[in-house]
Amino acid sequence: PTPQLLSSFVSTSQSFSFSSLPTTTESTASTLKPSPPSSSLTSLQVYRLQHHQMTTAEEFKAAGNAALQANKISEAIANYTKAINLDGANHVYFSNRSAAYLKKGDANNALEDANACIGLNPQFAKGYSRKGAALHALKRYNDSIAAYKEGLEKFPDDAGLKKGLDDVTREKDQPPMGSGAGAGGGLFSPTMLAQMAMDPRFRTYLNDPDVMSKIKLVQQNPNLMPSILNDPKIMEMLGLLMGEPAEESEGATSSSSGPPSAAAQKKEEEAKPMEVEEDWSNLSPEEREKKETEKKARVKKEEGNELYKAKKFEEALAAYDEAIAIDPTNMTFLSNKAAVYFTQKKYDECIEECNKAVEVGKENKASFEDRAKALTRAAKAYQKKGDLAQAIEMCQASQLESYSKDTQRLLKSLELEKKKKDALDYQDGAKAEEAKQRGNEFFRQKKFAEAVAEYEEAVKRSPKDAAIRNNLSAALTKIMDFNGAKTQIEKALELDPKYVKAWARKGDIEYAFKEYHKAMDSYKQGLELEPDNPTCKEGLKKVTQQISYGRATMTEEQKKEQAAHAMADPEIQAILQDPVVQQVLRDFGENPAAAQQAMMDPGMRAKIERLIASGIVETR
Repeated sequence: PTPQLLSSFVSTSQSFSFSSLPTTTESTASTLKPSPPSSSLTSLQVYRLQHHQMTTAEEFKAAGNAALQANKISEAIANYTKAINLDGANHVYFSNRSAAYLKKGDANNALEDANACIGLNPQFAKGYSRKGAALHALKRYNDSIAAYKEGLEKFPDDAGLKKGLDDVTREKDQPPMGSGAGAGGGLFSPTMLAQMAMDPRFRTYLNDPDVMSKIKLVQQNPNLMPSILNDPKIMEMLGLLMGEPAEESEGATSSSSGPPSAAAQKKEEEAKPMEVEEDWSNLSPEEREKKETEKKARVKKEEGNELYKAKKFEEALAAYDEAIAIDPTNMTFLSNKAAVYFTQKKYDECIEECNKAVEVGKENKASFEDRAKALTRAAKAYQKKGDLAQAIEMCQASQLESYSKDTQRLLKSLELEKKKKDALDYQDGAKAEEAKQRGNEFFRQKKFAEAVAEYEEAVKRSPKDAAIRNNLSAALTKIMDFNGAKTQIEKALELDPKYVKAWARKGDIEYAFKEYHKAMDSYKQGLELEPDNPTCKEGLKKVTQQISYGRATMTEEQKKEQAAHAMADPEIQAILQDPVVQQVLRDFGENPAAAQQAMMDPGMRAKIERLIASGIVETR
């Protein structure tokens, strides 16, 4: 209604009818209770959430969000997964599930979903935040920093990326026992660790980087203590602290400055790798010769490994070749050569050696795991070459040899990367225009299904053309696919916010959905861009009349349907949960003078007008 019309309602003390207003001011939509069937405020979306009747990806996402806020992490992950199964091209679902996995402590799956999010939409800042956070949790500090920096190159003012980068840089640069180490206090406080260091029984544990990294985590966040109790070494340390005897405790002393006890020295010696002597006395001359050959080949392999670690790649290759010459039946030597070639970025040579390794492995019954590793390395080499189809094929072959979670993650990443690359390769502006013209011709002939097919082809060829999406939306409307039409027109406006025809069509679709408050906004937006646009002017007139007089001709069922649509709108929910708005609505019936005074505020007037336009509040 116009402001004048609304003023007449107030001045004559005519009443407003409303029901089931929320009596709490909690911010989440889940606090809205579904009204009985007779109420005009039944929220279809909230009802479905509460009765587990969700059917769309967005509803599953909303359920996941609610579960995550309630700290029901597994439930949140399950709902996000269902949303992804229904719409695997929506990057937001992967982003949300990544956050849930990270909150659960599953950083590997969080990283996988973050990569999927970025692959689907590289222009989504939060994807890089998710990736950086997952890598941070995995203690891959350099990779985490690189992820945040990659995001900041595209979104230099993003506060989340900046904070994430600061956090990971600070944690990477601080010393293992820095000033924050005492935050954990208690069991692993600096004082307690100093006392442990004086006890030889703890020396092996305190010299273990893995143990110290977990202790550091607990010092920074004591709530993480349960997460490290599955480490046998941590449990052994706790056992010693609780007074359980150590295996070699009789020689322990309390002095850290003196030499280690004999028992401690013996234990350290036993921990060193030893060459195991085999008894060959009962072997035949042929078997003995085979053992000698294998031993000589292993020596050359170890020599190659040391050269590889020293980055002396050509010398390492020569050593591996000698090992192969001595024992050509061992696929490991070929796999090691492939690793050297991969490091040298000689991907063709790497792939060749991997294939040879797999052949030798099959001929000599090498383990399935070793053959799978060679195939996975070949997949990574193909990925580096840009041959994603062959990389996927190698990953699938690897999984048939021996299933690996790491390879499965690589496979999913490759499939997403290939999907994105295929879509980019398919784009062609000239062919898009041809498909658009064919669609226009079918549309003029009223062959709307054929027009939809041509416009969809044009969208694939030129996904950033707003005009094509507008045409597709028009064709989808003709075949009564209003949801699809709405999706396409919203995408068109995302691509070109100044596209007046798209604003007009968006208003028409919202009008068909009886979302009159949204339709009014869309028409007004179009008129702001083009004040004399006839479609927007006619649409605004039509929706204004419907709001003012149309509800008088609507059946109760139609009114309920309109209210249900409105209640699915988060903006309407937020207005209804505003305690000031609730009081004003009550005042219309109980204290008209107070209500009239409140309506003099432009912000409050706009909110009440929006409730009237949506059908939530009815004038009489």
